[in-house]
Amino acid sequence: MPSTPNPITIKKYANRRLYNTGTSTYVTLEDLAAMVKKGEDFHVVDAKSGDDITHQVLTQIIFEQENKGQNLLPINFLRQLIRFYGDSVQSFVPKYLELSMGALTRDQDKMRAAMATPFGAAAPFQSAVEEQMRTNMAMMERAFRMFSVFPGQEGAAEAAPPQPARETKASDDLETLRREMAEMRDRIDRMAPSKS
Repeated sequence: MPSTPNPITIKKYANRRLYNTGTSTYVTLEDLAAMVKKGEDFHVVDAKSGDDITHQVLTQIIFEQENKGQNLLPINFLRQLIRFYGDSVQSFVPKYLELSMGALTRDQDKMRAAMATPFGAAAPFQSAVEEQMRTNMAMMERAFRMFSVFPGQEGAAEAAPPQPARETKASDDLETLRREMAEMRDRIDRMAPSKS
């Protein structure tokens, strides 16, 4: 995906208008979404304060797309994402999602090719999705293992003093997530064609 060498500056004014300093034109959120799809890099700054508000504007673009009925984010994913706010692993989630999306982006050409095949497209596509899910789950499990016991402190979890209620809830959530991941892996293994 092409990307501009220097990010274009988009200024957002108090009247909510967005100004593309690269083209000297006013743009809309749809224009910015098209720029993202083309791989054009930009950052958005508040015209008055100079604060970088790129994150908020990109989130607003996603919100607008979801409101148009293009539901890309499943309800369970949104609920799980909300649960991570304020959780002890909150700082890990953005990097995990970034890595997962990077892997999906790298494999999207394979998926498109599988979907374009008129006969037997379902099996290769399903296989590619299953492989991606396995990779993501393995990566998530490795990351959670890093959080459960620090290196060189095996057994520290058993010797730890009782945790406050909030930390106990976080560990319960983590255990629930591990259990759900194991169940998902079992389902994927059952769906995968046997290699005999």
